[in-house]
Amino acid sequence: MTKNIPQRMCIACRKLWSKSELSRITKKRDGTIALDQTGKLEGRGAYICKSHECLEKAIKTRGLNRAFKCNVPQEVYNNLSK
Repeated sequence: MTKNIPQRMCIACRKLWSKSELSRITKKRDGTIALDQTGKLEGRGAYICKSHECLEKAIKTRGLNRAFKCNVPQEVYNNLSK
């Protein structure tokens, strides 16, 4: 019997990965957006590969805007690239 491994799609490259291979970014109910280190924070989550290329692509295409259906401030993208 095989165990089902949860998979999520990267917002930049659109490939499926296991949750452990991705970074989760969360938008809380109050509108704050932050990197979710534990993967368990409440709110809507968006996933991105841990590669620098995917982060650059998400910044360039403003992928978080699409994922969260709102205008994400540039400072959030700047914080993610650190």
